[in-house]
Amino acid sequence: MNERDVFMELIRDIANELDVDILCHKILLNVSILTKSDRGSLFLVRGSNNNKYLVSKLFDVSENSSLQECLHTEDNHIRVPFGTGIAGTVAETKETIRIEDAYSDSRFNKEVDRQTGYQTRSILCMPILNYQDQVIGVAQIMNKNGGEVFSDEDEGVFKNYLTFCGIGLTNAQLFEMSVQEYQRNQLMLSLARGIFEEQTNLDNLVQKIMIEAQGLLHCQRCSVYLVDNKLQERGRPFKRVNSSSTALRNRVFSAIESIEIWRIFPQIKILKSRSVQIARDVAISGQVCSSEIEDIAVHCHSITDYDGFKVNSLLSVPIKNSDTQVVGVVQLMNKCNSRPYSKSDVNTVEAFAIFCGLGIHNCQMYEEACKLMAKQTVALEVLSYHASAPTEETDKLQNAEIPAAEDIKLKSFDFCDFSLTDDQTCQATLRMFMELDIINQFHVPYDVTCRWILSVKKNYRPVTYHNWRHAFNVAQTMFSMLYTGKMAKYMDSLEMWSCLVACLCHDLDHRGTNNSFQSKSSSPLATLYGTSTMEHHHFDQCIMILNSEGNNIFMHLSPADYRKAIAVVESAILSTDLALYFKKKNTFESLVKTGETNWEKEEHKDLLRGMMMTACDVAAITKPWEVQKEIAQLVASEFFEQGDLERDKLGQQPIAMMDRKKKDDLPKMQVDFIDCVCTPVYKMMRDIQPELHEMYDGCMSNRTNWLNMATEKEDDSPTPDRKSSQEVMVTKRDLQPTMVTNGNQAIIDDTTVHQTNLDDPSALDRIDDSKPPSPSKRKRQSSLCALL
Repeated sequence: MNERDVFMELIRDIANELDVDILCHKILLNVSILTKSDRGSLFLVRGSNNNKYLVSKLFDVSENSSLQECLHTEDNHIRVPFGTGIAGTVAETKETIRIEDAYSDSRFNKEVDRQTGYQTRSILCMPILNYQDQVIGVAQIMNKNGGEVFSDEDEGVFKNYLTFCGIGLTNAQLFEMSVQEYQRNQLMLSLARGIFEEQTNLDNLVQKIMIEAQGLLHCQRCSVYLVDNKLQERGRPFKRVNSSSTALRNRVFSAIESIEIWRIFPQIKILKSRSVQIARDVAISGQVCSSEIEDIAVHCHSITDYDGFKVNSLLSVPIKNSDTQVVGVVQLMNKCNSRPYSKSDVNTVEAFAIFCGLGIHNCQMYEEACKLMAKQTVALEVLSYHASAPTEETDKLQNAEIPAAEDIKLKSFDFCDFSLTDDQTCQATLRMFMELDIINQFHVPYDVTCRWILSVKKNYRPVTYHNWRHAFNVAQTMFSMLYTGKMAKYMDSLEMWSCLVACLCHDLDHRGTNNSFQSKSSSPLATLYGTSTMEHHHFDQCIMILNSEGNNIFMHLSPADYRKAIAVVESAILSTDLALYFKKKNTFESLVKTGETNWEKEEHKDLLRGMMMTACDVAAITKPWEVQKEIAQLVASEFFEQGDLERDKLGQQPIAMMDRKKKDDLPKMQVDFIDCVCTPVYKMMRDIQPELHEMYDGCMSNRTNWLNMATEKEDDSPTPDRKSSQEVMVTKRDLQPTMVTNGNQAIIDDTTVHQTNLDDPSALDRIDDSKPPSPSKRKRQSSLCALL
């Protein structure tokens, strides 16, 4: 076979052979034949840019040797640093070295001959370069047959072959890298599946991480360190031993300079371990630490763990969460192939650490959520205990004689609670339940009913107006509408019971401030609830009481009835937010005017219950004048208290209704409140059920009285301000729809109310809410508040 045929065969091999060992063996055999050399060797470049070296891949390849005989593995390879010996010098300088007498050259290592028993005479050594002109290997041939020395022609042949050898090596290495990358990707996918399947137990998750890490880089030992940032916040050391897991026994948490580390170490040894100190440094710096780094490389040879494990190479990579905060460190020691960790290994472990960080973060969040849920459960148990009425009070109410409804005018629209004690209001509440036959019909234990009523009363704060008395009066008005107003025909027994429950609970835990104040003060309630802040809180308090031991009055309802009752209670309580009233008022009024109501449809019934809740909530405006006037003063006092808070605590100027300095404007505000809020709802209720005319009439009577007071004050005023008398704000707890007057028109949220002449009460029947406000008018809306 001539040289041309050998080259053609070599080209075919390069095109078809991706096994770098087979390819290089063929090249060395062919070179040995063409140059008539006795044997040849191939060294490949390993290591990082700062610490490169050669390892023998094929050694002493002769014409008759097989691949298995010449192939060096990780166990028996020869390592040659750059710049050392003939091959190391060629690798460092990229220059060809041709030596006629090896023993006369100081760079030649005679020790190799002594070990192998071979005598080297002449050497031809050349670098193998890739397309970027980087050294990827070194090849050398030795001892030309016949005792001759290598010629220029031999060097030319050798150079030509090594050019092809460089191409083959590069292709084979790229293929090997692609295979490794594929394998790494598969491992990463397996890791991701394993990590995200385990989100509930941190111990199991860390165990999976260690197993996957060892499989990823084939190392002898893997350690995972977890950082406890809470320790630094506490500013004190913390140690804990946990041996619940066989696979992770003797686990120790120890504080080291404000960093808590989880390590597979006995507690007594952890502070003395150099590998733990390295992990601690990585946790603090957030930077990768490898034995490729000079100072670490020196220390690695002196690291011996408590069990005598000798650390030869070490790679510590920080594990970060989605906020790039270090949550742990993964530490790999001693690759099984005895190589140091390469840049590729670092990249692989860094990618691995990203998945670990996400998994650990999610698992820690889950554990934290479990702890918070446990704390919440404990807090709820404590709250439920203190929220529930004492046994003595329950027994007292249970044994009390309940007055007849007629004796205390419980069914009258003119009912007034001023003469009743708190105990009598609870007895009156029981009487309402009895009149509706709730206790017998729904099999509610009498003691549970008594305890629930007292618990609801207990959970009202002693604020000026929105207290237990207000809730009781709202419930009494609902009771009167059902009985005296004949509204019971529109509901079944469960719905009537649920409405009474909603009335009694609709202002639970009211703080004397409205939704707007919660938002302005950035209270936790405003954070917890997006809209209808206080109403949602009232409902949640209602559920909390129902869930308290001995207070579940719905205990014997079927699942379907229970869901229905809770739904009605929730909808009814939320309906006391006047913002929702204004949104639904036009729809309801349209149904009433057109006669298209169908009280069998749940949508229409829900609208009706919502309007009834509003009518009950503002029913103080329908009471006899002396009662109405006193209640209005209570409401105004509570509003002024909020205004004082806004001015003193928040540094804000309160709106007119909350401003104590404008208390003399109360009559005008009451007239506007009646016109904007009360009159429409009572007119609609009267149109639906004529028996409710008493509420409408009472409202109109009080409007006349407030108007007379407002007129008298205007007459007494030396310089009446017509504009300020028209632009009046009214509020109901948290209502944020707005009203400004423009001529005779008041704009309220998405509702336009055409104001009538204040001196013409009969004109109120001509109110028309059908026309929505224009966008320009909406922009001029100011906060509408309802005075209740």
